[in-house]
Amino acid sequence: MAPGSEVLTVEYKVNFLSPATGAKFVAIGKAIKPGNTLTVCAGEVWAHDKGDKKLIAVMQATMMTMKG
Repeated sequence: MAPGSEVLTVEYKVNFLSPATGAKFVAIGKAIKPGNTLTVCAGEVWAHDKGDKKLIAVMQATMMTMKG
């Protein structure tokens, strides 16, 4: 992203798949399709407990870059 740019959320969706229970939570996000103006992003949240891990939420978002 260019210096002086800002980010605006165009839309997002979150699916909560399971209750958030566990000793530790790990969120992983990535840019699926970066573009000059719009970027599609995705994320997952995993609950870790006693060696087990469980997917508890997924999301998808579209972000807009507002240049200087």
